[in-house]
Amino acid sequence: MVQSVGQSKEVYTGQVEKAVTALFKDQEQVDGAIRKLLDIGVTREDISIIGRNFQSSTRVTGILTKGDVIRGGLINGAIYGGLFGSALSLLTGIGVLFIPFVGPVVAAGPLGAALLGAAGGAIAGSAGAGIASVFATMGMPEDKVNTYQTRVQAGEFVVVAEGYSQQINQIESILREAGGEEIAVTEQTLPREKPGAFDGPEDLAPHVREHLSPAAQQTYIQAYNAEFASSSDEQRADTVAWEAVRRDHTEDTDGRWS
Repeated sequence: MVQSVGQSKEVYTGQVEKAVTALFKDQEQVDGAIRKLLDIGVTREDISIIGRNFQSSTRVTGILTKGDVIRGGLINGAIYGGLFGSALSLLTGIGVLFIPFVGPVVAAGPLGAALLGAAGGAIAGSAGAGIASVFATMGMPEDKVNTYQTRVQAGEFVVVAEGYSQQINQIESILREAGGEEIAVTEQTLPREKPGAFDGPEDLAPHVREHLSPAAQQTYIQAYNAEFASSSDEQRADTVAWEAVRRDHTEDTDGRWS
């Protein structure tokens, strides 16, 4: 479904359908691309960034480690500092995390949460996790995946913009005109957690579900739903749910609670 707003911006409803990913060499290009995407109606929740060399006017207060990976993701609470006096500050779930083979990076949006899920296994020793595994899951060709990982490691930036089929050509044009390179369009979007209360484990985001045994999943869901019913605050409910998991379950060497 689509509604027109003014002359250039359209508002779509329902699940995003495709993703456009591009590499950028500098932060100024990234800022310009984000602002243009927002101008055409791509929501801030559907834009992701990752990069090593963001310039900050605010000191970042921490780096996520293996012990932080299980906290539920950048979107639901693992947020550090006010970044960065740029378009980055307009996005959701900004934080700093450690990606194996790449090092500490700034990440924002659904990509940050997906990377946290991948990082859980990678820090515990799983080869091939991190950026490469997330992009491969989206259906990106292997040669393109390798290029992205190598260039992020070298200090470049990745922007992922997700949208509806009607938007994809316009999104691709914006990224290309802003200086985007190695542009890829994939049919798979980044994983997202169901908003509101959960009906069952299938509603959990993959980066949460994969770190919980079936019993721990039920603990998480029960605690989350109880808190959400009283507060309607997803971030608070996520925090309470992880506190319940830590209280009732034990974390193994692979970062899984059981």
